[in-house]
Amino acid sequence: MQRQSSGKPRLHGRTVVITRPAGTASALARRVRALGGVPLLLPGLALRGAADEAAARDGLRLALQDELLVFTSPAAVRYAAALLPLDTAGVVLAVGRGTARALRRHGVAAPLVPRGMQDSEGLLEHPALRDLRGRRVALVGAPGGRGVLREQLAARGARLRELHVYRRVPPRLDRRHLDALSRLRPSARVLLSSAEALHNLRQLLPAAAWVRLCAATAVASSGRLAAAARAAGFTRIVSAASALSADLLDAAAGAA
Repeated sequence: MQRQSSGKPRLHGRTVVITRPAGTASALARRVRALGGVPLLLPGLALRGAADEAAARDGLRLALQDELLVFTSPAAVRYAAALLPLDTAGVVLAVGRGTARALRRHGVAAPLVPRGMQDSEGLLEHPALRDLRGRRVALVGAPGGRGVLREQLAARGARLRELHVYRRVPPRLDRRHLDALSRLRPSARVLLSSAEALHNLRQLLPAAAWVRLCAATAVASSGRLAAAARAAGFTRIVSAASALSADLLDAAAGAA
């Protein structure tokens, strides 16, 4: 069950920079306001459907017949469900509790989730993925990424089907984003849950805006993201328990 953040106004008027993909941050922004913060939407990614939707639909139809299906993100679930109903007799696994929630919303009753870390490494520890010799496994997500699941599933002997149901592309930032960053205070919190989003922002923002952003406190969803934030120029970094909204906001509110 998802842990809920306290309803008390614990952000004390601080700005919270949300870097989630464009069009996906409204619920998190509402939670920031409920905690007494001021959300600033600064998308590090934009999401698009598969370049060849017909081919993706045909691939998903085959994937739903595989023995195991691994969904890499809530977006993977959402875009797959837009292609076909997610009706399968296979074992369905989710990279994290957020992805599992998305699967349940689309009719998958009991997806398996990591027992520890809510990421690719955590999922690879699940007993269902230990011995994959000769088993048909579908990996449902987007092109790119770190490739950890792809490499490890293949190394464990899976007959791997990699299916791309959506794409991650750089966001479009405009004057509104830059104006908001020009007023950003060092007391702000920057929520980070994607190394790719962090990279895009570093590439797209003018130097002065990037320096302003890095003067705030980064709230990283994992140790890996914390290291990436430090390498990118952040000096004040706190780590959240996971990429779930409640965990990110708990860490943001608790940061000194």
